[in-house]
Amino acid sequence: MATVLLPLPEDIARGARLLRAAQRIVAFTGAGVSTESGIPDFRSPGGIWSRYRPVLYHEFLGDPEARRRYWRMQRELYPTLAGAQPNAAHRALAALWELGRLDCVITQNIDALHQRAGCPPDCVIELHGNGTRVGCLQCGRTWPRAEVQPRLEAGEDDLRCEACGGLLKPTTVAFGQPMPERELREAQRRAAGCDLMLVIGSTLVVYPAADIPVCALEAGARLIIVNLSATPLDDRADVVLRGHAGPTMEALLAAPAARLEDPPSA
Repeated sequence: MATVLLPLPEDIARGARLLRAAQRIVAFTGAGVSTESGIPDFRSPGGIWSRYRPVLYHEFLGDPEARRRYWRMQRELYPTLAGAQPNAAHRALAALWELGRLDCVITQNIDALHQRAGCPPDCVIELHGNGTRVGCLQCGRTWPRAEVQPRLEAGEDDLRCEACGGLLKPTTVAFGQPMPERELREAQRRAAGCDLMLVIGSTLVVYPAADIPVCALEAGARLIIVNLSATPLDDRADVVLRGHAGPTMEALLAAPAARLEDPPSA
C-alpha cells in the first residue's frame, strides 16, 4: 500500500480554525484531487503528455490525421475516466456545501467527480471543460461522452455530428483553445468575494487558472493550500498543508477546532 502523507497535527488545527472562522469558502482544485481517484495526471513525469503528443486546437480543426490521433487517445483513456469514483477530497467539499460553508468549487479537472460527490452542478465552475460530454463544434449540440465510445470502439476515428456533419470534440479545453470566458469571469468574481480560498491538489503553474487564488488574496481572503509539492503561493498562504488531498481534507474537517456544524466564529 502506498504511503499516505498527512500534515502535522498542529498545521491541521491551524487550518481547521480558519475553516471555522470562514463564512464564504471557495475551493480551487487541480489534478492532485483527480489522481487520488485513479485518473492519470496530464503534465507530471510519466503523465499522459509524456505518452501522447498533445493535439493543438488548430491541428484538431484542420488536420484529419491529428484528429484521428486525438480520438485514438480518447478511446484508450475514457474507460479510466468513466470508472473513476469520487474520493475523500470530493466528499469533503460536498460536506462543506451541505453545511452551507462552501460558495463554489473552481476546478481545473474535467472528470465531473465534484458533481458526482454531491456538489450541485451550478456550484462547480469548470475552467478546463468537461470530459464526460462531447459537443459539435458547428451546431453546438452535446451528448454524454458514453454515447460516443461505441463509435470509437467500432473503428470510427474522425467523429462527425450525425445532425449537421460538424466535427465532434469533448467539451474540454484543448491546447491553443481559448479558455471559456464566462466561466473564467465567474471564477474571478467568486474568488474576489470569498473570505477563504482553499486550494487543493494544484501546483498553481497553469495560467490563467492559477491567477484565481491571487484574485482572492488581493481581495483580502485567507488562503489554505493542500498539496504534495510546493506552489508559487506557499509564501503568501496562511496555512500550507503538505499531504495527500483526500486524507488531509478528511483530517481538516474532522479536527475539533473546525466545529463546522456551529456558526462561523468571529
